[in-house]
Amino acid sequence: MSLSGKVAIVTGGAGGLGGAVVAELLAAGAAVAVPYHREGELEALRERLGLAQDAPLYGELLDLTDEAAVTAYYAQVATARGGIDILVNNAGGFGGGKPVHEAGWAIWQQQLELNLKPTVLSCAAATPHLIARGGGAIVNLGSRTATQPGARLAAYAASKRAVLQLTEALAAELRDNEITVNSVLPSTIDTPANRRDNPKADFSRWVSPRAIARVVLFLVGPDARIISGAHLPVYGKA
Repeated sequence: MSLSGKVAIVTGGAGGLGGAVVAELLAAGAAVAVPYHREGELEALRERLGLAQDAPLYGELLDLTDEAAVTAYYAQVATARGGIDILVNNAGGFGGGKPVHEAGWAIWQQQLELNLKPTVLSCAAATPHLIARGGGAIVNLGSRTATQPGARLAAYAASKRAVLQLTEALAAELRDNEITVNSVLPSTIDTPANRRDNPKADFSRWVSPRAIARVVLFLVGPDARIISGAHLPVYGKA
């Protein structure tokens, strides 16, 4: 697969799964912009991936919950790189661990701010640029939890379920603009952080970030132009 000439934005691209997605996009020939939220993350990502200094990886410190800032940054990327073709919404995080009657509304609000809001703002900011390019692809990161019941996960699950509803709505809205919108649903990902938090788990059953990134790569590539509004489980044996 070649994505030569394509411009991608990957939110959460400095993380474990996000970094794997960035690596696959770069290997396919795309230029990749990564909005990050801590100083030094882009340099650390470049070093972790072993990239040459002239590799087409770009980025900027950005608050993905600031609507004006997100809109401005996406416009900046489109102007500097000639447009935007691909958006991968990987930014987010887990919060919860308590039953609903003990959690309090604050955790629900926090999960919506962390998982839903950046995805909504990024999709809204990127879509006009994808339309201007004559088409493109959006992939949102959902979660297995969004489709299966699980105790003590309600706030997280609801925020991720909202991402799936957003995906379906965008797929319907953008069908005639040649823009596909899909989601992938990981379970437990084999990252160093998850291994630290679950030292007694059978790591061989978990899915590697690269394996999931390869699915994302397929969804943004030329062979997936007939797939939109889908939620792909990427559980492996987890």
